[in-house]
Amino acid sequence: MSLKFAKLHGLGNNYIYLDLVTQQTSFTNWEQLAKAVSDINFGIGSDGLILILPGSNGTDFRMRMFNSDGSEGRMCGNGIRCLAKYVYDNGLTKNECINVDTLAGRLQLSLQVVANRVEQVRVNMGAPRLTRNELPMSIGDPNNQCLNEPLEVANQMVHITAVSMGNPHAIIFVDNVQTAPVTTLGPLIENHPAFPDRTNVEFIEVVTPQHLKMRVWERGSGETMACGTGACASTVAAILLNKASRHCQVQLLGGTLDVEWAEDGDVYMTGPATYVADGHFCQQWLENV
Repeated sequence: MSLKFAKLHGLGNNYIYLDLVTQQTSFTNWEQLAKAVSDINFGIGSDGLILILPGSNGTDFRMRMFNSDGSEGRMCGNGIRCLAKYVYDNGLTKNECINVDTLAGRLQLSLQVVANRVEQVRVNMGAPRLTRNELPMSIGDPNNQCLNEPLEVANQMVHITAVSMGNPHAIIFVDNVQTAPVTTLGPLIENHPAFPDRTNVEFIEVVTPQHLKMRVWERGSGETMACGTGACASTVAAILLNKASRHCQVQLLGGTLDVEWAEDGDVYMTGPATYVADGHFCQQWLENV
């Protein structure tokens, strides 16, 4: 069984991609494969695994994504931009506007093509989900928002704002993102009982109303170089707390995303997608996954 893969990244948030549109496989243990390929020592090294599948009901493609711990995520902003680059650059589509099904819903992507290659992708991320029952969040009134509210974590109080962009985010505003306790506080909030499905955790420094700095602890993957849904959720949170304008540049460890919470109620994210490599899984390695 020969199985081709590709590696791409969006601002350093990198995934292994399997094209299941043009190739077939009897392999189905995606959770274990995600853990195996993500391992930098015994696999390839990545933030997870993304499957590119045929679309249905009017969509062009369907995306499934798995974090490095094997858990399946509902959406990935950086990952879906790279999916768009893969399908266009490899001739799976000639369209510069495509629709992709995800567990978080159907998303529309506009591809910015230069010399027959995708360089930037603008994603309509849809409207943010702001109530606790949409996150989900198990404490407080399920029909209310969570805006800068105290949460007890390891005998200390932190103030969080909760936003879902198809996946949950807990946003914390800090004075200096460089010294923020991402790797210590992040996993504690990720696994806090208030979030029954766990949560992503963003630490945000407001430089100006148009410029945010961000570090992220991703649910199921740990600290990563970038998180597209996190950048969108953090922009929404900053706007709700009157800290930011409706159009921001979000600076992450891997680079900068353009995020706009438009007047139509939807959030639009624009950023790059970069091809790293193609390859084939060694059959003996794949059989031992």
